[in-house]
Formats: sequence, structure tokens, C-alpha cells
Amino acid sequence: MPKESHKPLRGKTVLVTGAARRLGRASALALAQAGADVAITFLNSAREAQHTVIDLSSVGVRAVALRCDVTDEKSVKSTVKEAVRELGGLDILVNNAANYETVEFEKITLQQWDAIFTSNTRGPFLVSREALKFLRKGRGKIINMGSLGGLQAWATHAHYCSSKAALHMLTKVMAKALAPEIAVNCVAPGMIDLGEKAAAGFMKRMAKETPMRRNGRAEEVAAAVLFFATAPHFITGQMLAVAGGLEL
Repeated sequence: MPKESHKPLRGKTVLVTGAARRLGRASALALAQAGADVAITFLNSAREAQHTVIDLSSVGVRAVALRCDVTDEKSVKSTVKEAVRELGGLDILVNNAANYETVEFEKITLQQWDAIFTSNTRGPFLVSREALKFLRKGRGKIINMGSLGGLQAWATHAHYCSSKAALHMLTKVMAKALAPEIAVNCVAPGMIDLGEKAAAGFMKRMAKETPMRRNGRAEEVAAAVLFFATAPHFITGQMLAVAGGLEL
């Protein structure tokens, strides 16, 4: 656990969407270890969310899990208000909640296309919009979770890649539109090994293609999120790929 002097986010409040598990959980833990009180959202992973809250609380911060569907405007509005009520304010928003899907181009249905954009692009817009009035009170920060897929063209992920590329541009637009009160940046993870057995073969192949000759770890993505959370407010509109050079 970091020493008191190494807790740059002490006194800050954070909302991380989709943080019951995976990269959202890792990011929430890193922010909590830096001293921030953290609210996380979940959709269907209630049990995992409660386990994450226990782990967050164990480092001595306030933590709460709230059910939220980032594709639903009413749900987003009530969740942001509840997070602010629980934590007493909002200083940092991490838009992590998203969906991922592999589908051959000619087989993508309109429903699949719209669903991915609704969660991956419209969701961050909705949550950010509702959080603005709270973030503006304290020179807040927004960190969007992009993807290597938004920087590269993956043949079997047209809708996913397009949604993340749109989020990358949204980050830049928001950085201009919300300055000078709010800084907006984006982390774009590459191939991150989360220990999933079903992906083991794919991950092994991708490690060979990555200049760093390995895949990333969740804590490395979390470190990038923490960087933007603690960086000078003058840094805004930036994209940080955490991909071991695979984006080059």
C-alpha cells in the first residue's frame, strides 16, 4: 500500500464505469491505492462488483458499487447523482464500460452495429454529459478507455473498431469543448493478457507480433489511467496507447 505521501488522489472522488472486473477493476484499484474514494458501476456482474468494493475498501477508502446501464439515459442520470451523493462530489470520471464483439464484416447486423456504438461511443458521451456540472466544480478530469482497435483496422471487428475510433475523436472534441475547466484524455489498450484460457492461443500469437515481445498486463493499463488522473491539468486531448509498440 502506498505511503501517505504517495497518495496524490487523497481527498478526490472517482467514478469508474464497468469496473466490476477486468481493466475497469484494475483501474479502480489503482485509483483507490492512490487515495481516491471510488464509485464503480456494473450491469450484470453484481457479485464481482461487491468483491471489488471489498478490495477497494481494504485500502482505506470509501467505495460503492452502483448498477448502471450506460446505454440508458435515465439509468445514467440516476447513477451519476447517486455516486455524487455517496461520495460527496466528483473529481474524476473514467469511462471504461464497453462491449467487444468479433463478427465478419458482411455478417454484421444493424442491431449489432447499433448496440456496439450505443455502449462504446454514446455511453461515454452520456455519462460525461451528466457528470459535467459536478466535474466543473473542481477542475475535473475525464479519462476515456479507447482501444488499439480504434487505431488499427481489424477485418473482423468493423463495428468495434469504428466505435472506438469515434471515441478517440470524441475525446479530442471534448477536450476542446470542455476546456479550461475539464481535462479530457484517452487510454488505448492493446493486447492485454487477463489470463483467460479461451484467449491463450491468440495471446501467444500476438505476443510474437508485439515489438516488446509480450502482451500487456491489466496493471499497466491502470498505470496509464492513474497517470492521466494525476497529470497536470494542462495535459488534455491526448491519446496514450498501452500496446507494447503494436500500434506503430
